Amino acid sequence: MPIARFWRETPRRYNLGGSRCAICSTVYFPPRSVCPTCSAHRQSLGKMEPFHLSGEGEVVTFSIVHEAAEGFEMQVPYALAIVQTIEGPLLTGQVVNIAPEEVKIGLKVRATFRKLREEGPAGVIHYGYKFAPKEEAGRGPGAGQEAEPATIPPVSPESSRARA
Repeated sequence: MPIARFWRETPRRYNLGGSRCAICSTVYFPPRSVCPTCSAHRQSLGKMEPFHLSGEGEVVTFSIVHEAAEGFEMQVPYALAIVQTIEGPLLTGQVVNIAPEEVKIGLKVRATFRKLREEGPAGVIHYGYKFAPKEEAGRGPGAGQEAEPATIPPVSPESSRARA
């Protein structure tokens, strides 16, 4: 991913920034410029508001990955889940701080930000969200899991534009 695009997407990626329709109140992640839920889509043009998702939700389905994609070989097996957020959108992410066999449908989780990958030894470090059991979120890493990065302060679109 080009560095300029990486910085433009920082607010959404690090803050779980989505959008909410001012007409029907449906929440979307990633953000949308038009609401597909409203009967007349044109009514929502210019009425989509920025919205910050809490990161809290519940596992609605999951799979245990045994054959990892390139770059994730050292993490197998791991649980990859679809999480229904309390605001409505479904998010896909790895479930951490719990043994994969302990992940269950209905498990309450909370988004936590982790290092995903690094582009070479001197390259850009990519962070993103994963999910931890709600009672475990914020407590630190579980056995065999990577360490929690430092708290990431909210990023405004203005500050990310200045970096691009």
